[in-house]
Amino acid sequence: MRVFICLGCALLVGCSERDLSDLEAYVAEVKGRPKGAIEPMPEIKPAETFVFDPEGLRDPFVPEKPTPPPQVAVAGSGIRPDPTRPKEELEAYALDSLRMMGTIKKDGVLWGLVQTSEGTIYRVKPGNYMGQNHGRITQIADDRIELVEIVPDAPGTWRERQASLALAQ
Repeated sequence: MRVFICLGCALLVGCSERDLSDLEAYVAEVKGRPKGAIEPMPEIKPAETFVFDPEGLRDPFVPEKPTPPPQVAVAGSGIRPDPTRPKEELEAYALDSLRMMGTIKKDGVLWGLVQTSEGTIYRVKPGNYMGQNHGRITQIADDRIELVEIVPDAPGTWRERQASLALAQ
């Protein structure tokens, strides 16, 4: 124990003999520098006033009534897409940009797993729609999803076309 006390005293004596004249000279030089001018505050420009007049504008908190689609004369077989049907998420993507990732069976229903180009995976079943050509899923197998698309054939006429989405390798 005495050894530690002696060692501590020796270290304290060694610290007191340090030459601090260079540090004191630097502090004196910094304190002797002339004071700099402080930049003035930037000028605040007044904001332009605006008076909101809602007269004649639609209330943003009341849902907008959908406008009925224009009626088009249909010639031929009478096949046509339903313009009043709400669009599903996968109808925003071209069919060739979608990838079948696999299947999953839940409550006796075989669901297909489809991945978009952004990487989001959706679960689909027969009756769902996907692709930009009004494609309705007709069957889901372990290795493919089959669907029927409705594509324009001639001005004012439509036809059905078989398509499928194969399992990605």
